Order: sequence, then C-alpha cells, then structure tokens
Amino acid sequence: MAIICPGCLLELPDRHLDPPPPCRFNASGECWQAFSDLFCYTVAKGDAAFIHQHAVDAYEAQHAGGNSRPITAVFGLIGLYLALEKGYSGREVQRAHMRIAKLRRDWPRLEPPVRPAALTVMDVLNVSTGPERDAMILQWVAAVWESWADRQAWVREITGGLVDRRSRK
Repeated sequence: MAIICPGCLLELPDRHLDPPPPCRFNASGECWQAFSDLFCYTVAKGDAAFIHQHAVDAYEAQHAGGNSRPITAVFGLIGLYLALEKGYSGREVQRAHMRIAKLRRDWPRLEPPVRPAALTVMDVLNVSTGPERDAMILQWVAAVWESWADRQAWVREITGGLVDRRSRK
C-alpha cells in the first residue's frame, strides 16, 4: 500500500508512521521521514555555505498548505529567492530569516502551486552523497522556486523591503 504526500505528491510505501510530521508542514509522515534523512546529511556536512538552509527552504515551500502556518511558505520562498536570484549562501539566507523574523509580521496564506515541483526530497536522496547530492539540492531549490512562478514577483517585492541590501552578514 502506498501513501501520497499532500505537499509534493510523492508516492511512498505506507509505513504507518506515528507521530505525523509537525503541523508546520503539509506532508505525509513518509515524506517527512525522507526529509529527516536529508536533514541529517545537510547538518552533518558542517559546510561554511550551509546548504542545509537551502534544503529546509525548498521543503518548506514545497510543503505549504494544509494546516501549515503562513510563515512557512513565505520564509521558504524568501530563502529560495535570495539563494537563486541574489546568490546568497545558506548561511546568509539564515541570517536574513533571523532579521525578518524579528519584524513580527502577519504573513498572508499563500496557496501552493496547482502543480508541485517535478523534483522532491527523494530525488535528492537518490543520488550519491557529496557534490552530486549537493548539486541535486540546488536543482530541487530551482524546481520548487519555478513551481511558484505566479508568486515570484510578490516575493521579490516583499523581500526587497525587508532585507537590508547593504549587508548580507
């Protein structure tokens, strides 16, 4: 028997995982477990660029909707934008998220794309660890960002007003 993730539509064998993923993600337990495996890989890298943040943002943006909080999609998309269009490292995105979080705003609920990105966390996990997996994380980031094409202008606008353009530190 299979289960389909409501966020990314990934179909995985139903493992009857309990407890379910945190409610901040619109995900199946099986997809959440796959992300947890990737989470361990990216955190353990300890790389200066902090690719972990890019993986978190891709997962957040791809698993918006359902009972997830509005901030989940917004922060995920801001992170993807800063990484892909502004060239921010994961560490720089993390710092930007921390600065934005201090503003304590009410974020709009963004409806997820009708068609989720073609790549999922499993595409990342299915390649060898090291440079090949890191490159696949960036491809996943780009695919998720592209799936939100109808919201990209809004993300660019809101981020421009929130992130200090003079400093990425």
